Amino acid sequence: MTARFAWILLVFFVAGCGEKKNLPTGPDGSPPDPNATFTRVLGEVFVPSCARSGCHAGQAPQAGLNLEPAGAYANVVNRPSTQRPELLRVAPFDPESSYLVKKIRGDPDIVGSPMPAEGSISAEARQLVVDWVRRGAPRD
Repeated sequence: MTARFAWILLVFFVAGCGEKKNLPTGPDGSPPDPNATFTRVLGEVFVPSCARSGCHAGQAPQAGLNLEPAGAYANVVNRPSTQRPELLRVAPFDPESSYLVKKIRGDPDIVGSPMPAEGSISAEARQLVVDWVRRGAPRD
């Protein structure tokens, strides 16, 4: 009976030893919002605030960054910034190293002006982008 119990414990121990990726937490220790998806970022932030003619849409988008729905994901995730090539536009799991996050927050180390150019997005919209990046910037 004791050997059988030991085997059961061993099985549970081994099963629990799988590598888990801990998601980055916020300043308050909170995990990212599980509802922060690319679909929401696209529909609630990129399309209404960024993907407009003369900004990040059309044949000659600003900074070479087209945020129209067809190519937005491929244009931001794991792609170097044209303004700060040492930083990715979106570095999955790392909003502090994501130039797009820096631009929408207006961090002091950005080149040029904060985005969007025609005024700030809401705190909720910024947090949505940050949480999506913290979740690994998944394409859903």
